[in-house]
Amino acid sequence: MNDSKLIKYLWNFIKYATLVFGSLVSVTPVVVCVITAFKTKKEYASTSVMTLPQNWLFFDNFIQAWKQANMATAFFNSFIILVFVLFGSIMTGSMLAYILNRFHFPGNGLVRNLFLFAALLPGIAMQVSVYQIMYQMHLINSLIGYIILMMGTDVISIYIFIQFFENIPTSLDESALMDGCTYFGIFFRILLPLLKPAMITVMILKGVGTYNEYYMSNLYLQDKNRLVTVATSLYKFTGPLGSQYNYICAGVIITLLPALLIFIFCQRQIYSGLTQGAVKG
Repeated sequence: MNDSKLIKYLWNFIKYATLVFGSLVSVTPVVVCVITAFKTKKEYASTSVMTLPQNWLFFDNFIQAWKQANMATAFFNSFIILVFVLFGSIMTGSMLAYILNRFHFPGNGLVRNLFLFAALLPGIAMQVSVYQIMYQMHLINSLIGYIILMMGTDVISIYIFIQFFENIPTSLDESALMDGCTYFGIFFRILLPLLKPAMITVMILKGVGTYNEYYMSNLYLQDKNRLVTVATSLYKFTGPLGSQYNYICAGVIITLLPALLIFIFCQRQIYSGLTQGAVKG
C-alpha cells in the first residue's frame, strides 16, 4: 500500500469517526432524557443518568407532568400562537419582499440595509426598549401582544422571499398587467401560489423557533396558569429546593411528540420545501 492510499484511508477514517462522534454527542442528551423519564423518584436519586430504569412501562411521570404543568392549556396556547404567527409572518414577509423586489423607489436599498442591520442586532440587547413599548401599549401578559411581537421579529423570512422572487420572471407581472390585473391580483393570484417552497421553508424556520421560544414567552406572558406555553410549562418543576428532572424529561418527551409526528408524516414536503426554497445566490 503506497503513501497516497494510506493517507486517503486515514482521512476517511477521521471523517467518519468525526461524524460518529458528533452523532453520539447529539443523541446522548435525548437518550438520557428518555431514560430519566421512565425512572421513579427513588431510581433517579440513587442511580446514574445512564442506568436503565427497572420498569419501562412506568408512565406516572408523564401523567404527573401533563397534569401539574397544565400541558393541555400549554398546547392549546402554543397552537393558537403558531397559527397566527405563521400566517402573519408569511403574509407580511411575502408582501414586503414583493414590494422590495418588484418596485424600485428611492430608499429601496436603504430599507433592505435596515432590515439586514436589524437582523444583526442581538434580540436581548433590544429587550429594554421593546418591553417599554409593550408596556405603554398594554400588551404585556396578553396573548395578542405576544403574537404581534413574534410576528414582528422575523427578518430572515423577508430575505428568503426576496431571493425566491428574484427567480420568478417579471414577464408574469407584465403579462398580467396587460390583461388588466391589479397589483393585488398579481400578488395573490399569480405570485403567491408560486411561493409554496419558500413558504414551507419559512414555516419550518419560524415554526420551530416559535414552538421552542422560551425567553420572550416567559417575560411577556406572566400569567403562568392561563397563558402558559409548551416552552414555559415545564418551569413549574424547577424551584429553589431543586428540580424534578424525572417530570421535566417526561414533559420534554411529550412536547417532542407533535414535532416528531409532523416530521414523520410531512418529511417529503419538508425536504422539498427546504431544497427549493433555499436562499440562492
